[in-house]
Amino acid sequence: MHSRARITALSAAAACLAMALTACGSGGSDGSDSAGVEGETGTEDVTLSIGTFNEFGYEELFGEYEELNPNVTIQHKKAATSNEARDNLTTRLAAGSGLSDIEGIEVDWLPELLEYPDQFVDLTDPAVEGRWLDWKTAAATTEDGQLIGYGTDVGPQGVCYRADLFEAAGLPSDRESVAKMLEGDWQNYFDAGKEFVAASDGVAWFDSAGATYQGMINQVQNAYEEDDGTVMATENSEVKDIYEQVLQASVEDDLSAHLTQWEDDWTASFQSDAFATKLCPGWMLGIIEGNAEGIEGWDIADVFPGGGGNWGGSYLTVPTQGAHQAEAKKLAEWLTAPEQQIKAFESKGTFPSQVDALDSDELLGQVDPFFNDAPTGEILANRATAVEVTPFKGPKYFAINDAMQQALTRVDVDNTDDAASSWDKFVTAVNAL
Repeated sequence: MHSRARITALSAAAACLAMALTACGSGGSDGSDSAGVEGETGTEDVTLSIGTFNEFGYEELFGEYEELNPNVTIQHKKAATSNEARDNLTTRLAAGSGLSDIEGIEVDWLPELLEYPDQFVDLTDPAVEGRWLDWKTAAATTEDGQLIGYGTDVGPQGVCYRADLFEAAGLPSDRESVAKMLEGDWQNYFDAGKEFVAASDGVAWFDSAGATYQGMINQVQNAYEEDDGTVMATENSEVKDIYEQVLQASVEDDLSAHLTQWEDDWTASFQSDAFATKLCPGWMLGIIEGNAEGIEGWDIADVFPGGGGNWGGSYLTVPTQGAHQAEAKKLAEWLTAPEQQIKAFESKGTFPSQVDALDSDELLGQVDPFFNDAPTGEILANRATAVEVTPFKGPKYFAINDAMQQALTRVDVDNTDDAASSWDKFVTAVNAL
C-alpha cells in the first residue's frame, strides 16, 4: 500500500476507534470498572488466551505455568508482525469484543492506547512496585496513575553481522575489532559499508533503508511531535537529514539489499548472502536465528553507530473485555517477573526491563551459540547503559512513522520515486492527519 493510502487507512481506523471507544464509556463488556479486576483466581478450570507478535520467548513458559497451575489452559495467538497485532487490537477494541485475555502491545503504539485507559485493567499492585526500570513503567502509566501494561522487554541495540562475509571482504571479523571499526557516527558506519561493498561480490552492507532509518530516528528526542503533542515532523530538519542520509547510503551508494523488513523476501534473504550487517535489538536475535537456521557466521558486536539506541520493547495488557481478568493479571504478572524474563531472553533474546533481572549473574553470563558464542547478556547490558535518549512518542507517532517507512520503501525497494518526490508524498500524508 502506498504512503498516502496507508496513512489514510490508519487515520480512518484511529477515528473509528476513537468514536467507538467514546461510545463505550468506561468499564468492560460486563460493566466492570477498569480500576478493579473481575473474578478471582482459584482452582476452577479456565482457558486463558494471550495475543503476542514476533518473538516474546514465552512458548516454553506457557507449559511451565500450566504445570504450576493445573486448572489453567493457555491458548497462544501469535501475529507475524507488530502492525498485524495493532490492527487486530484496534479493530476488536472498537468492536467491543474479540480480544485475547492478555494482549501484547508495542511501545510505538502504546501512546494511542493510553488515551483509552478504561478499556484496560489497572495493573497497579504493591507486589510489582519497583519491578521495572522507571521509564519503562512511566511510559505505560496514565496521568492519574493507572498502569495499563506490565513491561516485558526493552530493545538495546548492537550490530549483528556475518563474520564470514567480513573476512571474505578483507575486513576485521572478530567482534572486538568490528566494534572498534564501527565505533563513531552513522557516516562512519556507511563508510565501512562502502569499503565492504567494494570488496564483496554483490553482497549488500545492510538489509533495509527502513530498518536502518529506525535505528537512526530512535536517537532523536523529538522527531515527529513536541512534548505537548504538536506535530512538527515535516518541519524537523533532523528528520529530513536522516531521511536523506539513509537514502544516500541505500540507493546512491547502493549499500542496501533493498528489502522491506518482515516481508517474505526479507525473511528468505537470511538463507542467502544478501547482506552483511543488521541493526540488532535483543529481540531481533531470535528472529535472525529462526530465519537463518543452518547458516553459519552470524555474530554480534558491542557497538552501535551514534552511541546507544533502543528500538522497541513491549508490554502485556489485560483488556476489560476479558471474562477472566484476575487470572489474566496473575499470568501477566508471572510472565513479566524477572525469573521468567531471563528465561525468555535465553530463548529468544528479548532483553529484560526488570531491575532485578538486569543485575542477575544469570543474565550477564548468557552466551548465544548461534552468534558464535557471543556473550549476549553482557553485550546487551552494555548497550542498555549506552542509551542516552528516550524518544518522545505521542498519539500520532505510529501513523507518522508508518508514512515515513512507506516513503523510504518507495525509493529503496519499489523504485517508484526519487528521494525528493517521496518526501513530498510523506509531507502530504502527515498533513492529512
